[in-house]
Amino acid sequence: MDSKKISGSSTAPSTRERPTLKTIAFMTGLGITTVSRALKDAPDIGAETKQRVRMVARQLGYHPNRAGVRLRTGKTNVIALVLSIDEEIMGFTSHIVFGISEVLAGTQYHLVITPHSHSKDPLVPVRYILDTGSADGVIISRTEPDDPRVELMHDRGMPFATHGRTDMGIVHPFHDFDNEAFAHEAVRALVAKGRRRLALLQPSSKLTYYSHTRIGFQTGLHQYGAEEIPLRITTDNALADIKDTVEALMRSPHAPDGIVCSSSGGAIAVNAGIEAAGFRLGRDIDMVAKQSTDVLSWIRPEIITVSEDFRHAGRELAKAVIARIDGVEPELLQSISPPVWPKS
Repeated sequence: MDSKKISGSSTAPSTRERPTLKTIAFMTGLGITTVSRALKDAPDIGAETKQRVRMVARQLGYHPNRAGVRLRTGKTNVIALVLSIDEEIMGFTSHIVFGISEVLAGTQYHLVITPHSHSKDPLVPVRYILDTGSADGVIISRTEPDDPRVELMHDRGMPFATHGRTDMGIVHPFHDFDNEAFAHEAVRALVAKGRRRLALLQPSSKLTYYSHTRIGFQTGLHQYGAEEIPLRITTDNALADIKDTVEALMRSPHAPDGIVCSSSGGAIAVNAGIEAAGFRLGRDIDMVAKQSTDVLSWIRPEIITVSEDFRHAGRELAKAVIARIDGVEPELLQSISPPVWPKS
């Protein structure tokens, strides 16, 4: 039978075809316009009708046709997360994706991850999104003080939110962790254990939170009467390099007796270096480290852990970029999470 006759008849649309608004309208006995407005949560549609339409849509596996939505509205209903493929899974990626997805699940938006390597030009993935119009909003991480991605998106009028702050005179949505407070309080915790020679595994100097971490660490050293033992490596280095560098430092005449670690993955490598040099955490040296799960506490309870909730960060970033798409002023879409210390 001719497919055109089927689609034009009063019989039910074929279940083998992709479900459309017309399919839902047929199944519910409602008009196509009513179905469309119910799915968009229009205020003039009753709650019972919305519930019935959404239930049928779920049962049919209905998803809006993005190409059609874009033609009608100029929107893609896509939020792009530009994510470094070098990010450690334990410390960042999966948790921030979960957080973003939790927020987007209750909206018309879908998450698309755009991967890149932080050793490459960071403008490439952002420029692609802008030039192709493939997203309504963008979330970026590894924010720099003078970040060219922020300038480009701001100039092009793309709604965006950053994980981390900038220092370039552009007001924009962001969510950040208070790394200054973390480093300062970490020094206090180590000094309280009698440690005075402290090393810092810090972030890369090109990232904004490097300066926040350094300020907190230095003011802590000054306030609590400790000294810094330089650790000439960062959290961006390979874990094997961190392990080897810490081992060599621990074997030197100027070994630290306390270490502050800016990442959970780095903390594992630091601990391996300490043990390779014949020392033991909690006995010869103490460490304070950030973590987003309880893994560090499981493998080395001696580590003093501070929680950084990346899932919460993902939720805050998703809410911020959606609000910016809706026209909320950027200065109202900025938040900073404090470090969460273990309960004593």
